Amino acid sequence: MASSSHIQQKTKSGLHPRNKHQLNYDFNKLISANSELKEFVFTNTFDTQTIDFTNAKAVKALNKALLIEHYSIKYWDIPQNYLCPPIPGRVDYLHYLADLLALSNANKIPTGKHIKVLDIGVGANCIYPLLGFKEYGWNFTGTDIDTHSIKVANTLVQANELTHAIELKLQKQSNSIFNGILNTNDLVDVTMCNPPFHSSAEEANFGSSKKWKNLGYKKTEKAVLNFGGQSNELWCKDGELGFITRMINESANYKNQCLWFTTLVSKSSHLKSIYYSLNKIGAISIKTIQMQQGNKTSRFVAWTFLNETKQLEWVLKRWNK
Repeated sequence: MASSSHIQQKTKSGLHPRNKHQLNYDFNKLISANSELKEFVFTNTFDTQTIDFTNAKAVKALNKALLIEHYSIKYWDIPQNYLCPPIPGRVDYLHYLADLLALSNANKIPTGKHIKVLDIGVGANCIYPLLGFKEYGWNFTGTDIDTHSIKVANTLVQANELTHAIELKLQKQSNSIFNGILNTNDLVDVTMCNPPFHSSAEEANFGSSKKWKNLGYKKTEKAVLNFGGQSNELWCKDGELGFITRMINESANYKNQCLWFTTLVSKSSHLKSIYYSLNKIGAISIKTIQMQQGNKTSRFVAWTFLNETKQLEWVLKRWNK
């Protein structure tokens, strides 16, 4: 049976210690970075500046400001109704991935173009490759089954002059994860994925309504309308567990081509089945990395087919050039 462990780090806000968004947003600076944000900022009953997070336009304007102010990403935009990601949570995944890679590198975080990351389901927002390059200098390959998402993401890459660091590939096999993407000689240091959470549009809308009710919003119709995301971003056949199980099974075919496979897991109830599948295919080590953003707890599962000796060989061959 594979060895397994849990990694958890907490700060005051719950975000990773290297996350740039530990404190409340400085809206004066953010408005200076992106003037579009100004019309959406107001002072709430607690005498604090904020925005309406159920307003998709407001959230997009905030994202643009954060990307300009903190990451020097000068151009970022997405089409209406495509998934608009929360920047602090997205960058947290990357910081914990850096810590994971450091475990194979004498606790030193590997940076630079030698590190190759495969982002499964990159989406039109292309957020992980953009942030991952800006924070660590890593090179990315992003995949998606949606042609328009790839087109929009390519526009973002080109506009920010990052074609040397970010490559985008259309996954033509809608039920495949790595098949059709990784060739025989391709090597990647880590994979990442934010899988579709739901098994249908109805389940996705119900989940959105429940989320906003928990946050204290009574008019859930607005929340549902602003629940950005295309079908392939939010739901798929058999839902999250089915998607991750397919990913696990396919990963066994590429066990010597990747140091660490990882995926976000939104529902903790899925972990038992995921561990079972990983042990069944012979994963050597399994790790569950917990993340926290305010009151929200999330996690990703990581696995490798390489023992410590092979991990060391991987690092010496690829990273210490």
